Amino acid sequence: MDDGWRTLSSPPTLHDVAREAGVSIATASRALNGSVRNVRSENATRVRAAAAKLGYEPHLSAQAIAKGSTRTVALVVRDVADPYFSSIAAGVTQAAESAQLIVTMAVADGSPERELEIVKTLRGQRPRVIIVAGSRIEGTGTRDALVEELEEYQTAGGRVVMISQRDLPFSTVTIDNHGGAGRLARALLDAGYRRFAVFHAPAEIRTSSDRHAGFLAALREARAPHPVAIETGFTRAGGYDAARRLVERGLADVEAVFAVNDVMAIGAMTAFRDAGVVPGADIGVAGFDDIGSAVDVVPALTSVAVPLREAGLSAMRLALSGEDRTDICLPADVVLRESTPPRLPA
Repeated sequence: MDDGWRTLSSPPTLHDVAREAGVSIATASRALNGSVRNVRSENATRVRAAAAKLGYEPHLSAQAIAKGSTRTVALVVRDVADPYFSSIAAGVTQAAESAQLIVTMAVADGSPERELEIVKTLRGQRPRVIIVAGSRIEGTGTRDALVEELEEYQTAGGRVVMISQRDLPFSTVTIDNHGGAGRLARALLDAGYRRFAVFHAPAEIRTSSDRHAGFLAALREARAPHPVAIETGFTRAGGYDAARRLVERGLADVEAVFAVNDVMAIGAMTAFRDAGVVPGADIGVAGFDDIGSAVDVVPALTSVAVPLREAGLSAMRLALSGEDRTDICLPADVVLRESTPPRLPA
């Protein structure tokens, strides 16, 4: 071949068509799936000519999406056992049922590679909508491949919505993680706390890093001491382990712990109790997400309330609206409870 960038054995892809036409993948996708209201006519003509020249055709099973032969919504989540994702799923299911669609769920288990394989498999199952929920992970080698798979799926008429950080070129429902964590830090400072520990996940997990950064920024602004930082798993077990390590280190310079999600905070509270440290009395504990069990633990957990069910509802509304590249940012508001009682001045 004379193009120098595709082998004889590989079938043409949407990326190939976009390159041949000199347009972005998103433009090629819209031109080929008939959504030309945001595509200049000359670009649409070039894309169709490029597709014809290269012999590009969407996968036959994917073409059925555009014909409306499926009535399913595929929801891809990080962890089905985490109440964060079950709340999102409840919102997706509510909106899907109103549209007479059925929701199926797949679990990526925090693996970008697994997430990509799931999306590849889903294309063959022809869902009407794919919603991907969960923190984006920095530095993965799968991002471009995932974008291409989802663009190919959209070319055939499917709809894609992310519930995560604004990272991929699709409609996205985001959470104000940075701002919510900053508001939590200021509320705890107002309650008399000055010396903190932060339990956070590895830096490549965007949700954790955004919340950690927001908390630190508010402490710096208030000229509060830099907190003790303990990296751990983004899970209940991770929170338990971080609290155990903090106890072994010593608590003399820590008045309260901020865990970057509620399941970590709940795990930490259990570890503190096992070590004879009473949460809400000997040490303050706060989380983020305000999952249902935050009010069931003793003491009730201070958290940052995220409208998780609304996130699922919003994602389905975006998917069914037909709008291109729309973003919705949901608020995150502080809820103070007994796990962080006001501290008396020393």
